[in-house]
Amino acid sequence: MTAPTASTRLTPTGIKLPDGYQSLITFSRDRDVSFWEKTVKPPGLDGGDAIDTTTMHNVLYRTFTSRSLQTMTDAATTVAYDPAVFSQILTNLVNQPGVVTVAYPDGSTLAFYGYLRSFEPNELSEGAQPEASVTITCTNQDPVTGAEEAAVLTSVAGT
Repeated sequence: MTAPTASTRLTPTGIKLPDGYQSLITFSRDRDVSFWEKTVKPPGLDGGDAIDTTTMHNVLYRTFTSRSLQTMTDAATTVAYDPAVFSQILTNLVNQPGVVTVAYPDGSTLAFYGYLRSFEPNELSEGAQPEASVTITCTNQDPVTGAEEAAVLTSVAGT
């Protein structure tokens, strides 16, 4: 049996984003939906919970292994909005899969299959701009063919 050996962290390649401005989300089903992004949370990746591989032959430790499949986590945005957005969302976006694109401040884009899962207005109050929370679910599935499809990251030069 071989014990794990330490490794040394190397300097990352690429260029880190210096600022979160200007990040936008585009829905292929309604590219001019009547809301304005104030914050954007791009989707992430989740490998899922570990699989317990412990048996009665283990002596000291419980053992685990990773799962085979990955999940793209939800994307989200906080938006200012026009009340007319309700009819746009009902008609074109809620539970309607299509391509969702997140544009990063450096011009890179992440395109993936997904749909608008929820649009939840915050409380309205005097002296504050009305905002809503939007949640976008990544499906990783072409809505026309049903084929499994990965997200496509398009980087700009220098990243």
